[in-house]
Amino acid sequence: MSRVAFHVDLDAFFASVEQLDNPRLCGQPVVVGAAPGRRGVVSTCSYEARAYGIHSAMPIAEAYRRCPEAVFLPVRMSRYAEMSERVMAIFSEFSPELCQVSIDEAFLDMSGTERLFGPPAEAAAALKAAVRARTGLGISVGVATNRYVAKIASGLKKPDGLVVVEPGREAEFMRALPLSKLWGAGGKTQERFAELGIRSVADLADMSELSLASLFGRAGGRFLYEASHGRDPGIFRAEAESRSMSAERTFERDVLSRETLESLLLELADELCYRLWKEGYVSRCVFIKLRFEDFTTITRRLSRDECYRCASEVFHDACGLLAASWDGRPAVRLLGLGFGGLESALNARQGELFAHGDERKRRAEEAVFEIARRGRGRLTRARLVRGGAHGAERSDGADGSEEGRWRRG
Repeated sequence: MSRVAFHVDLDAFFASVEQLDNPRLCGQPVVVGAAPGRRGVVSTCSYEARAYGIHSAMPIAEAYRRCPEAVFLPVRMSRYAEMSERVMAIFSEFSPELCQVSIDEAFLDMSGTERLFGPPAEAAAALKAAVRARTGLGISVGVATNRYVAKIASGLKKPDGLVVVEPGREAEFMRALPLSKLWGAGGKTQERFAELGIRSVADLADMSELSLASLFGRAGGRFLYEASHGRDPGIFRAEAESRSMSAERTFERDVLSRETLESLLLELADELCYRLWKEGYVSRCVFIKLRFEDFTTITRRLSRDECYRCASEVFHDACGLLAASWDGRPAVRLLGLGFGGLESALNARQGELFAHGDERKRRAEEAVFEIARRGRGRLTRARLVRGGAHGAERSDGADGSEEGRWRRG
């Protein structure tokens, strides 16, 4: 029996939550991130905004230039985390083998579930319907025998897409794709393809691994050879350390801006601290993962004596790891953040609870998490919207009203 892997992606997640909470935003270009007139980047944007060429990690000034009439909103990570938790709970009803990659993305191993949910296409349709009915959010699903092909399939018919790659047709599926759909091959690699006269995934598949390695380096050649033949090149394998938790983002365009990377690290720190709190763990070890334009990947970690208590601590150390690991080159295509060596919060906190000056921050952060978990509010971390990585300020009105939008200047 073939393995059945689902890749599930929440469509324009942050923007979709904003439109769900404030229906007046439906059909409008919505940009979630920094405020116009401030330094910062786009975190997520609606499909209406994408029609103007806006994309994640774009400088906010450029997004405003392209669509000044867009609605610019701050990142409300606690609200997104609360909605993500609800969606992931639905996923877990379909498969106990759930691998959450980020706040809006997960893999499900659906092997052997046909007696419960029917063939993969029927199961995927049922999953989509359940998420829509119970949360109001749309998802796109890719189905294949491995995670890499499933990842590509989920992105082909967004939003609200469903693409099934039948067992044994992975290579055929990949050969039919344009190079722009080759996930993991960013802008610099695409430029190199054009220079070399490589015009399709089929062209790549017809080349030997040795030839590809001579052109793209050992790591890049291996990646392109496996990917073009419809095999998982190893990007989505489970974290080697069993007691760990991580999240990562792949940029639509390779990144050279430290501000963009630090902005994402702040979001990931908030996201992971929420998940850590929700699941009852603490950690003394944080790590970052960087994948560069040449496909090389590095992981750097830092351990300390005391457990992390709040996202600001995690963010500080993650930025230190980034500074020690990357000097501005080469371009970054993927950034990840994670905790290692997870411990039960009950065991770890007993002797450390009041041992650190950041206790007030931890308590405030947990209060925000609890409010989000109970669905009683939609609070935004101040550092995400005022004087933090996004360097922006928000007007009054946290209820999604006109006053709650970003103000320019």
